[in-house]
Amino acid sequence: MSRIVVTGATGNLGGKVAAHLAGAGHDLMLLDRRAAPGIVAVDLGSYDAAWPDSIAGADAIVHFAGEGRPKASWADAHAGNVLMTGNVLRAARAHGVGRVVYASTNQVMGGYRFRPEAIRPDSPPAPLNPYAVSKLICEEMGRAFAAETGAGFVAFRIGNIPPGDNIPGPDLGIGTWGQEMWLSNRDLLQAVDRALAADIAGFVLLNLVSANPGMRWEIETARAAIGYIPQDGHAAVRTAQIDAEEARARLSRLVPGAWLDQFGEPLEG
Repeated sequence: MSRIVVTGATGNLGGKVAAHLAGAGHDLMLLDRRAAPGIVAVDLGSYDAAWPDSIAGADAIVHFAGEGRPKASWADAHAGNVLMTGNVLRAARAHGVGRVVYASTNQVMGGYRFRPEAIRPDSPPAPLNPYAVSKLICEEMGRAFAAETGAGFVAFRIGNIPPGDNIPGPDLGIGTWGQEMWLSNRDLLQAVDRALAADIAGFVLLNLVSANPGMRWEIETARAAIGYIPQDGHAAVRTAQIDAEEARARLSRLVPGAWLDQFGEPLEG
């Protein structure tokens, strides 16, 4: 790839990817809502005449901008993910961009937390919060974009990857589930490299986690599609605190008519 646009270039994931691609010598256009050295401040939520033209000549877009809070309201998730992604894909179509790499989330499959089966990219989705619903919608927009344009669209259902050094352990949150979906920094960067370089066309949906022992996330599809071979892995650590948290989570419920902006509440009795 000769010219790559990275959105969300000051964020946790976008920042890691932008620094990595810059170090690899790529010609980058870095976009974010916040200006910084080498980063252009844009509002991707508004399709105006300025920022879409900055995509002209790009070989690929790594679209990692968006609302990233799992507890975001539907209004914030819709604006930050659905509207922004729609605008990015509109610009990509207008300028003939041949590859889009998109940061989706493993939370699209949140309903599988206490189920026994393997979680494949083609398993029926089971989002439990507005954030996950918005990411699922963006995946399907990517599917339509690829079908209409013939471009490649790689959607990564990214696992648990905290900021900074990203050290695995019981403090990752969400009990053992959060540990089983851990993704190391270098596995993320390897996957982005391979998604940009792979000989693919059309829509590709992949789980993206490290090789965590005992996990149920299927990553053989990623190996076959782009050659992803995770270099890291972490076995989940159980503690009394984690066991208690998971016991509470098993009793949570979603309220019909209110679930879209409601978080788990304990069952009575």
